[in-house]
Amino acid sequence: MSLKIYNSQSKYLEEFVPLDPPHVKMYVCGPTVYNYLHVGNFRGVVVFNLVRNWLEHLGYKVSYALNFTDVDDKIINRAHELHTTPGELSEKYIAEYKKDFSSLGLRPHDFNPKVTESMSEITDMVSLLIKNGKAYETHGDVMYSIESFKDYGKLSGRHTDELQAGARVDVDEKKRSPLDFALWKAAKPGEISWPSPWGPGRPGWHIECSAMIQKIFGEQIDIHGGGMDLIFPHHENEIAQSEGCTGKHFVKYWMHNNMLNFGGQKMSKSLGNIVTMREFLEKNSAEVYKWMILSVHYRTMSDFSDAAIDRAVSGLARVYSAMALAESYMTGEVKMADQTFEKITVDAWTKIESALNDDFGTPEAFASLFEVVRQFNSQVRRGMKTNPAIQGKSVAFLNFVRRFGALMSMFQEPPHDFLIQLDNLLLQKMSVERSAVDAIVAERTLARANKDFAKSDELRAKLNGMGIAVSDLADGSFWEVAK
Repeated sequence: MSLKIYNSQSKYLEEFVPLDPPHVKMYVCGPTVYNYLHVGNFRGVVVFNLVRNWLEHLGYKVSYALNFTDVDDKIINRAHELHTTPGELSEKYIAEYKKDFSSLGLRPHDFNPKVTESMSEITDMVSLLIKNGKAYETHGDVMYSIESFKDYGKLSGRHTDELQAGARVDVDEKKRSPLDFALWKAAKPGEISWPSPWGPGRPGWHIECSAMIQKIFGEQIDIHGGGMDLIFPHHENEIAQSEGCTGKHFVKYWMHNNMLNFGGQKMSKSLGNIVTMREFLEKNSAEVYKWMILSVHYRTMSDFSDAAIDRAVSGLARVYSAMALAESYMTGEVKMADQTFEKITVDAWTKIESALNDDFGTPEAFASLFEVVRQFNSQVRRGMKTNPAIQGKSVAFLNFVRRFGALMSMFQEPPHDFLIQLDNLLLQKMSVERSAVDAIVAERTLARANKDFAKSDELRAKLNGMGIAVSDLADGSFWEVAK
């Protein structure tokens, strides 16, 4: 089965055929760096990490760029508030972004272009648009003439006559039409600027991506990604700019990930419900975030709530517990994978391939993972005596999970250590000390040794009331936070 991608421009699932196989050129709109990035900003980062991984799994050679917008009104305004320079501010938050990115355990991009490193390409592109009759200079600004691009609206479905009817009265006398947008902005007094043929100034937001893409990849790319909120006007304007320069089809496949809903509400400053990735990772594992993002389809609105976090923790615990169990049997000479269980994983992998080839259907892929976990847990249990059959099932299971995890950039943590980390996070939320649980479990072990089963049952009930599940094995008791 060949890969099919939902193209936001055609509104159809299309078979993926790159412009120059096996090479794939992929560009994703990155952050405007003026503060810590919130959890919504990283959804696309996680999603397109998987897209790149899957394309490479299929044998493509992917060149992947994600940009930094390091000059912008928001950056200039915040730098003024903090009494620093826009350059110092943007470099600080690029570094903070990279810390969060590293904490998520994702693969680095091939290119991270910055706007400030692309000024000559930007001014060259603006000059070409003027030459091609697509743009005009006015009082040091350069505006794109929407009327000059007959295909405007082909991505968003918003056409100029409808936009014109809905436009407010535009008091900007520099524009020929209220819909025209800035390619170059004349510098205001005291504002950071760069030289240009139209005087000192800085680029408009949209031209930046067009110029950086052309600088790295040339006139056409295979995949352009970003959040759905960028379809209009940002990506619509990119098309007008790039195709206005070259006359060639700019992007073959447009991919857009949906937004995060924060407890049923859109994340916004006005609601005061913005959570930065840094804040989230101080209280939760990166695996929790990646599970939350990848266990739902990238084009579906994703709920970001306490309940969603709990579901992610529960799912991770099921997978990592099974991995820890499998590893516990990997002692002595490890045998080959058990052929019967390996067939289960092969069948599951076929379903995973089918799901991911269908527009990156991660929910179905995770369902196949869960089925393999269920099969493993039904055949291998804690406390069983090690033998070649159990070892063979454990080998096949671990190979499968790690292969799946490599695609998702997940399940690479040492299972036993990760489960302790997961339990510690849950204990912290429950305001329960690990040492207190250990003390009760030790007291119960002593009661069992003394055959004081009434006391043992009483202590089990106490542990259960604290949210602790305890299992009695031949070599002692095992406890974990109930999930």
